[in-house]
Amino acid sequence: MSPLGLYEPGSSPVHRTPAGVKFVLLLGFAVLIFLLGSALPLAVVAAVVVAGYALARIPPRRCWQASRLLLPLLAVIFLLQWWMLGPDQAAVVALRLVAALGAANLFTLTTRVDDLVTAVERGLGPLRRVGVRPERVGLLVGLTLQAVTALSSIATETREAQRARNAERSLSAFAVPFLVRTLRHSDELGEALAARGVGDD
Repeated sequence: MSPLGLYEPGSSPVHRTPAGVKFVLLLGFAVLIFLLGSALPLAVVAAVVVAGYALARIPPRRCWQASRLLLPLLAVIFLLQWWMLGPDQAAVVALRLVAALGAANLFTLTTRVDDLVTAVERGLGPLRRVGVRPERVGLLVGLTLQAVTALSSIATETREAQRARNAERSLSAFAVPFLVRTLRHSDELGEALAARGVGDD
């Protein structure tokens, strides 16, 4: 199973906060992250995200699973930014990513997809008069979150199979099975949506 984007049951204050409220806070948090332009305030913001995991009582194993996937990517980005723009800008970019990805992952760990879809549909209900279809927007949000989960799961399982074949250094041993499984998942999702009549109108 993928460590990213999977709901972690709990009764913490973060879990109990309504999905719509958390979604709006997440959007506002994302805007704040990209408005900040120096490392110190971004480090404070990243620390707030870490405190959010503690408040939500997310098990350490789940935190480690997410970190294990994200840290190599962040390390590569940090080194590239250092080489091109210098250490200060590299720190800003890395801290932005840590805060943004950490907040998004905390949101999905503490929010059921069904609750979020329902909140989006209710929140956009008044816009139905101007042609907005809240159920379609809710479906899009739900599919987006589930797509992240599905792709993360496919990537993890493909990597494990690659290790089992002692082919960890082979790019094709990962890329080809990952692409095939991703396309297969897309076909299955399209067939499921078509069977439910989505897009017929």
